[in-house]
Amino acid sequence: MMSQGVDLQADPATVAASLTAEATALEGRLRQLREAVQVVNTRIASIAESLQTLRGTATTHGGERAPSASPENAHPRD
Repeated sequence: MMSQGVDLQADPATVAASLTAEATALEGRLRQLREAVQVVNTRIASIAESLQTLRGTATTHGGERAPSASPENAHPRD
């Protein structure tokens, strides 16, 4: 992904300098992306923990799940 402004037949020192600048920019972007991924991973872990807690509160003392709020559980059948 060489910069558009660099001629492929330019002086090797110019090409090297351009590639170095691009590499530095890419490393910075990679660092930003890694930080963003870490934030997302932390959020996922937090949500997973919250879901685990909610599942625990939905369990009765006997170890069975509390009845769901589905329509078939709303009214006893005759």
